[in-house]
Amino acid sequence: MEQKSLAAELSGNSYPGRGIVVGVSEDGIYAVTAYFIMGRSTNSRNRVFVKDGEGIRTQAFDPSKMEDPSLIIYSPVRVLGTNTIVTNGDQTDTVYEGLQKGQTFGQSLRCREFEPDGPNYTPRISALLSVRNGKFEYRMSILKSADGDPSSCERFTFGYENPKAGVGHFIHTYVSDGNPLPSFEGEPTKVDISGDIDAFTKLVWTNLNEDNKVSLFVRYIDIGTGKYETRIVNKNE
Repeated sequence: MEQKSLAAELSGNSYPGRGIVVGVSEDGIYAVTAYFIMGRSTNSRNRVFVKDGEGIRTQAFDPSKMEDPSLIIYSPVRVLGTNTIVTNGDQTDTVYEGLQKGQTFGQSLRCREFEPDGPNYTPRISALLSVRNGKFEYRMSILKSADGDPSSCERFTFGYENPKAGVGHFIHTYVSDGNPLPSFEGEPTKVDISGDIDAFTKLVWTNLNEDNKVSLFVRYIDIGTGKYETRIVNKNE
């Protein structure tokens, strides 16, 4: 698969929706992940990321303007031992609970499907980063309707073992803006991972559409020690 510029993938799409990037830093030291949310409605844009234990959750920036919390208030990131779970919805909790029961990443998502927000039927995108014993691997998943038909759910899981330094994969909910919004298609896009945590955070944030971007989470996990650094950027300050 051709490796693409993450900056170009972001700047060339006014509305990828919600997106997950996972990969390895250029120096091979860190497991890297980023999660961002965008919004077109006032309700979607009225959000911030806040820390919640070792993870994060979404929260209304102005509670008085919150219209419908379903599908937009959830925990995008949770940590279970050496596993970091990143998703675009409350399936974060589903994966967390599944892993606790001894299920695999894919097995835990079998009880879930795309979001019930017709006519978009937004895909549920998820990732699992596993850092243990000085090694790193990751899985990514998308649950989507069959070309907008809610009677059929398509399930795709992708695995990446011994990932290469400076390389990552990017999956997002929508191909682009539209009505209805067209769901992401194909494999996660192979992209470059560059710079330290601050440079990478700046790269992602500055290349997201200025009108539609809402919040960004970035984490660099030391593959050798499991220690991590986190950055959170909110448009609403």
